[in-house]
Amino acid sequence: MTNAETDNTSFHLWVDAIQEEDLVSGCYLVKEKRMSTTRNGNAFMSLVLADRTGDIHAKVWERAEALSGLFHEGDVVQVAGKAGSYRNQLQITVSGLEQFAGPLEPEIFIEVCPKDPAEMMRDIRDLIGGVQDVHLKGLVKSFLADREFMARFKKAPAAKSFHHAYLGGLLEHTLSVCRLAVHAADHYRHLNRDLLLTAAFLHDIGKIRELGYDLMIDYTDEGRLVGHVVLGVAMLDEKLKILKDFPRELAVRLRHLILSHHGEYDFGSPKMPKFLEAFALHFIDDLDAKINGVARFMERDRREGSWTDFNRMFGRYFLKGEIGPAQMTSQEPETTDNRQGTLFSPARD
Repeated sequence: MTNAETDNTSFHLWVDAIQEEDLVSGCYLVKEKRMSTTRNGNAFMSLVLADRTGDIHAKVWERAEALSGLFHEGDVVQVAGKAGSYRNQLQITVSGLEQFAGPLEPEIFIEVCPKDPAEMMRDIRDLIGGVQDVHLKGLVKSFLADREFMARFKKAPAAKSFHHAYLGGLLEHTLSVCRLAVHAADHYRHLNRDLLLTAAFLHDIGKIRELGYDLMIDYTDEGRLVGHVVLGVAMLDEKLKILKDFPRELAVRLRHLILSHHGEYDFGSPKMPKFLEAFALHFIDDLDAKINGVARFMERDRREGSWTDFNRMFGRYFLKGEIGPAQMTSQEPETTDNRQGTLFSPARD
């Protein structure tokens, strides 16, 4: 991606290309907006501006109150300013700000999964096509045959901000969890492969109703009031109603797998995992979410040096950079020095 691109909206400097001393011009999504006052009582405005490449803090020092009335959080504004550094963090000092009047192009503001959605869908169909249990296979097929569900499932993000927070993120995350579930079931023979794989596919389905996405990813009213865990169980029950002779015990296990996959009450889990497949699903889901989330945090970090900025979620800094290529040992043949005796060799005259 170049430092600037021209499209039919305006000349736009992408957030991930902004460097200190750059003159910034472009249309940006307002993710956060807050009015404050200086020690002298002068009003100023703090913003978080974003496009699909990331977000950046900005300050409006002049005419802050007047400009504040022009827009709200979630709006797109045309911004001019200069990038600088404050406490080792890049931020824009805004010199010009106005409402954006041109046609909005969502692809400028919402990140899209870099992987091919058609290829990911083929992979996930192949994986869950391996389910052998006749009841679980029928359940999986009922979701795959639901065109409205699948259209939303392929496009939805997996989260608002931390992990897989981009269009297609839910599909990418679900595919990864399914792959890990297969590996876990192959390694740990006590696990019911079909049950774990089915739950891996279904564990986050409620997110297609929990999260909305237009110019930014945010929670729907239903998402805030109910949440994707409970919504997922409701969606499961809707399918179970039309499946004849689905075993009650199996249905209860599936509900528990969805309800407990966050693992802890403090993490929004209505139930804690209470059988092996539930434990496995929780740890697999947690692993995939955290690897993706931390990797994205490190990729977007702007701090100079070997360490990232402080990560509040994990309460630590992360070491950046990759380990260099491994140094291979020499393949020279071993030689034996017959002159070297052992510690307990008999003394020689």
